[in-house]
Amino acid sequence: MNKTLLFTTLALIAFAANSVLCRLALAGHTIDATSFTVIRLFSGAAMLMLILALRWSGTTPAAQGSWGAAMMLFVYAAAFSFAYVSLDTGTGALILFAAVQITMILMAIISGKRPHRLEWAGMAIAFAGFVYLVLPGVSAPSATGLLLMILAGIAWGMYTIRGHASQSPLADTAWNFLRALPFVLLLAMLTFHQAEFSPIGVGYAVLSGAIASGLGYAIWYVALSGLSSTQAAVAQLLVPVLAAGGGSLFVSEPVTWRLAISSLLILGGILIVTLGSKRTGQPLP
Repeated sequence: MNKTLLFTTLALIAFAANSVLCRLALAGHTIDATSFTVIRLFSGAAMLMLILALRWSGTTPAAQGSWGAAMMLFVYAAAFSFAYVSLDTGTGALILFAAVQITMILMAIISGKRPHRLEWAGMAIAFAGFVYLVLPGVSAPSATGLLLMILAGIAWGMYTIRGHASQSPLADTAWNFLRALPFVLLLAMLTFHQAEFSPIGVGYAVLSGAIASGLGYAIWYVALSGLSSTQAAVAQLLVPVLAAGGGSLFVSEPVTWRLAISSLLILGGILIVTLGSKRTGQPLP
């Protein structure tokens, strides 16, 4: 296994693990959503700053993130945690992925990019899958969880768009985690009377922040150096699938026909958009 494949695999597993760890913690009532978010961002910031210190050997990179990006990161992390109070792992990961991709595609269209017919077809298929996923029914996701995860996806999509121009994405990510801490501390102060946590819940949050988020992003940036933009986009299609598998394995959540069919439509539609973008030479995100 070459280095790029190894690092890509590890990063995708880490990203999927965020959903599994959050759902494990909240479904088991081992920690509240606010405490999970606080610990996740603090441990993520600590891991990323440690990686920066080791990588730059005491020198400080010019990139130091921005307050706007930090706010988007905070909104994503908080909405993500509260959404998983009521969403299954695979469903939440699929809604997040769809919301991120749709946000980025819409922003690209607003900025002047004109999709090819193949890209329009892919977007229509993905949107149909999303509509099917959220249609009312016995296995439909909760409305509150759905809206919160859509908000998380929009925030992460905007965060990603802001990061496209970064010359040092790892440093910017580390500083954005650090800048997000005042926002998360304010949330903690407003909800401190609802705080409840156990050692295992704290452990899940630390693993999510330090390993699945902080170390996961660092590994992903290394993997990106050996991947084309198309390869990276296609590889990320696996994250909701891995999350659903993790939810089934570790949280004992069933993989329903609704989730399976909507996953095929959403991920297949995004794949068509990605490949169509490559053909036209004017790629959407």
